[in-house]
Amino acid sequence: MKKIGVLAIQGAVDEHIQMIESAGALAFKVKHSNDLAGLDGLVLPGGESTTMRKIMKRYDLMEPVKAFAKEGKAIFGTCAGLVLLSKEIEGGEESLGLLDATAIRNGFGRQKESFEAELSVDVFDAPTFEAIFIRAPYLIEPSDEVTVLATIDGKIVAAKQANILVTAFHPELTNDNRWMRYFLEKIL
Repeated sequence: MKKIGVLAIQGAVDEHIQMIESAGALAFKVKHSNDLAGLDGLVLPGGESTTMRKIMKRYDLMEPVKAFAKEGKAIFGTCAGLVLLSKEIEGGEESLGLLDATAIRNGFGRQKESFEAELSVDVFDAPTFEAIFIRAPYLIEPSDEVTVLATIDGKIVAAKQANILVTAFHPELTNDNRWMRYFLEKIL
C-alpha cells in the first residue's frame, strides 16, 4: 500500500489524511525531515505560504523536501503548497522551485473573495469538479514541461509537471477524492 505524508505544520492536515485514506493509501504526518523516510509521496497542504516557508526553514525541511522530489518521489501541493512548489513567487519570495511556473499569491483576492466554482477537468471521468478557493493563488508563465489541468477565467488553477501536482483550491475540503486518486494513480 502506498505511503503518503502530509506536511503537518499548518493547514487542513487531518482533512488531507482523511482524503488520502479514502483514496486507498496510508497517511502519515510529517513534521521533521526524518519523517520523509519510506514515503512514496508528500502533500503540502494549504495555509499561509510565507508562514509555512518560515516554519519549514526553522525545522530544516526545505532542502529535504527538494531532495525528496529530486529522488522522483511525488508531491501534491494545494493552495499554499502550490505557491511553495512553484519556481518563482511573484514578489520574489523564496520557494522550493520544483514546478516550472510562477505563483501569484492571493490571486483571486483576500479572504472575503473566497469562492466555490465548478471546474472542467479533462483528466476525470466526470466532467466537472466543485472546487473551493480560499485566498487562492494561481499560476502564470508555465514552461512547456508543465501540463495545465484546469483553469478558471483563464487563470491556471491545477497543473502537473513530472512528479509534482498542484491545485490552487482545496480538494481536501470536499467529499470528492478524485484529485487524490489522480495523485496516487498518475503522479506517483
